[in-house]
Amino acid sequence: MPPAPIRAGLQIPSFNLPGVEPAGLLNALTAIATTAEAAGFDSLYVMDHLHQIRGVGPESDWMLEGNTTLGALAAVTHTAHLGLMVGAVTYRNPALHAKITTTIDVLSGGRAIHSLGAAWFEGEHLAYGYPFPPLRERFEMLEDALNIARAMFTQERATYQGKHHSVNEAYNNPKPIRGDVPILVGGSGERKTLRMVAEYADASNIFGDVATVRHLVEVLEGHCADVGRDPAQITKTKLATLVVADTHEEAQEKIAPMREQIPADRFDALVIAGDRDGVGEQVAAFLDAGLDGLIVNMPEVHDLQAVALAGETLQAAYTSSGA
Repeated sequence: MPPAPIRAGLQIPSFNLPGVEPAGLLNALTAIATTAEAAGFDSLYVMDHLHQIRGVGPESDWMLEGNTTLGALAAVTHTAHLGLMVGAVTYRNPALHAKITTTIDVLSGGRAIHSLGAAWFEGEHLAYGYPFPPLRERFEMLEDALNIARAMFTQERATYQGKHHSVNEAYNNPKPIRGDVPILVGGSGERKTLRMVAEYADASNIFGDVATVRHLVEVLEGHCADVGRDPAQITKTKLATLVVADTHEEAQEKIAPMREQIPADRFDALVIAGDRDGVGEQVAAFLDAGLDGLIVNMPEVHDLQAVALAGETLQAAYTSSGA
């Protein structure tokens, strides 16, 4: 499988869009997705949560089921790839999850990304009646899910015996349009998560400021060397909150409320903000640190002009950096 086709991704983490009632969500999401696609975003993501998460809004905020939402977006887009950011291994039988992703891939003409992570939001697990195993067990489940997904995507009849999940000559027909689906693993854990990326994944989505990203890319490269894999086969991205404005001062004004909510030592790891040139310089620094692209969310994702400006700014940054 070639590296996952991700350079500029847009994540939509909130469905409480200003002035939009539930019956209008499909139209609003369609407008965001098609605007993003036209502006150069090559992939679209929604979270795999059941309650809203801290830092985005109160738990009682609206939360659509992720894969169902991707299916709706598949019908209204044409080129953008579609994935969860990221799929919790605790919520679905991994063979069924692979079947769901394959269905999205087939019905979108080959645009699905299979994104997985070890899950973390204990409260929503308890609220919905899902077990929340210890982290060690969740990593075991993640490894099972990675193996089962690849088997379901590529084997005529998938067979895999894992510690927690297994498949036995399972059909997954029709197969993905491309013969496989890119697998993305989210998380920055150096010992287990990035090791699993090196062994099983086509893409890695991490977190951190420039120095942290540079370090994590080096850690991933070390794991790739250990398993005999070329790290260039893995697309490396990070998740960030992006604010682009016409002037630096305007951007700083927009992020002022965020500075009050985010600890100062974490702000640079989470936020990219400025005018077009300033954002371009920040993006170039992350690319120089070893990333292939960025996946961003936006406080103003409901503002279609802001979405278009963000996509165009990222594309200009990649072009000027030679990426």
